[in-house]
Amino acid sequence: MANRMTISICGEDYNFVADESAVYMEKVGAYVNDRMNAILSSSHVGRTDAAVLTAANITDELFKAQETAENLRHQLKAYLDEATKAKNELSEVKRELFKAQNKK
Repeated sequence: MANRMTISICGEDYNFVADESAVYMEKVGAYVNDRMNAILSSSHVGRTDAAVLTAANITDELFKAQETAENLRHQLKAYLDEATKAKNELSEVKRELFKAQNKK
């Protein structure tokens, strides 16, 4: 069920409708608000430009986070492949040991 709430960003109220919790939506709104206010206070741009710059900065963060996640997935896969190889080698050694013990 969708949650509805009003969130203030740079003094303007926006109606959010999402499946996420109210706490999560407040967190998202506060993040955007903080990022926009930082741009507005550090440069001489209007709200529209600040909104576009905020969107570009957050998109940059998203792309970098996605790249980091993808790198971690590749690293994890390599570790899992290595562990599987070691497990297979261990199984082979156990089989050889069993055969050697049965020959006695």
